Amino acid sequence: MKRLVEVCLLALLLCWQAAQAQDLAIVGATIVPSPEAAPIADGVVLVRDGRIAAVGARDDVALPADATVIDGSRRTLVAGFWNSHVHLINPGLVRAGTDPAADVELELRSLLTRWGFTSAFEIAGISGNALALRRRIDSGEVRGPMLLTVDAPFYPQDGTPIYIRDFMRQYNVASAEVATAEEAAARAKAQLAAGADGSKLFVGAIVGWEDRVLPMDVDIARSVVQATHAAGKPVFAHPTNLQGVEVALQSGVDILAHTAPNDGPWSPELVQRLVAHRMALIPSLKLFEEELKGAPQEVIDHFASATKQQLKAFADAGGQVLFGTDVGYIHDADTVRELALMQEAGLDWRAILASLTTAPAQRFGYAGRKGRIAEGMDADLVLLGQDPADDARAFADVLLTLRGGDVLYRSNELDKPTPPQPWTPRRR
Repeated sequence: MKRLVEVCLLALLLCWQAAQAQDLAIVGATIVPSPEAAPIADGVVLVRDGRIAAVGARDDVALPADATVIDGSRRTLVAGFWNSHVHLINPGLVRAGTDPAADVELELRSLLTRWGFTSAFEIAGISGNALALRRRIDSGEVRGPMLLTVDAPFYPQDGTPIYIRDFMRQYNVASAEVATAEEAAARAKAQLAAGADGSKLFVGAIVGWEDRVLPMDVDIARSVVQATHAAGKPVFAHPTNLQGVEVALQSGVDILAHTAPNDGPWSPELVQRLVAHRMALIPSLKLFEEELKGAPQEVIDHFASATKQQLKAFADAGGQVLFGTDVGYIHDADTVRELALMQEAGLDWRAILASLTTAPAQRFGYAGRKGRIAEGMDADLVLLGQDPADDARAFADVLLTLRGGDVLYRSNELDKPTPPQPWTPRRR
């Protein structure tokens, strides 16, 4: 009996491996290989063993006879998206290392993969939580995006943000405050040694409801930056205001996790300093709308104007923009509004695509594997129902999300019949 069970299990494994080895092709889509490249009309992408085996026009790519074909006609295919600003602190993910795999996977789909995110960077969370989830994803137990994390953030002494205190009490989260440069450096080194992919500083922590902001000591911030850079990893900063931006600049931070609209528009001189420091910016524009619901209209207008001006000035000066939604902290995962706000700020669809693909892949060291549709790259792909060249909000119209050729999300729209095509994929 035991032998029979072993044989059955082996047969199932072989069948699963055979299914995994089967080639997958997306045919007929308009392929946008990268933000700079010309689209390929009626294109074909062939996926084999988790990588892109071929990409080109329909006459240039022959498909294996047994390849699984997905009809991409009248649709647009782009590289998998990065969400460079997420938090695993919503109720469905605070115990991501131990909760049932099906529940965690459903939560990840709702927050990330349903919106095309094949890679995500958690920039502040519960110590160890994202690392535990990453192990489950990497082992295949949970289907989800490639997950990077800074693990626990760094707050100034007496600077735990007011809006996170109830959460920390509810889930018994240890204090993330640091009082000295030595203490901060030691924790940064420990988190990085445990697997963290960077560090996050609250250089401007909101400690009072009336925008009372506590800046981080520059020496403490610099100690974390130095420890993190020594490990070859990036440092994010939550600035809040101009004083926080100044701490980020003086300490050598790599990425601003938000604009800083409290103090109004950024001057050309400040923007040039940011760009000269090779600092990247995650706008997270939708956050301010969410936070200001119910506020006087003049306050809403002030913040909206300042956030858009800062993003536009930074992008126009050549600054690197990374897409991020702050999802997990904010509950609405829909990316339409963030895309619309970036578009309203003056970024065209190619600049927004870069913020979703090539820019984060380059910034985080994955440009050789991710961010473009090209032979040999990871098969991280997103099939869109509309053309973002017409309206950047189309980046939210996700029909299919593939990570390494595996389906993380598939819309029912893909199962609806499409008009007959004037050609049939050439098979060998």
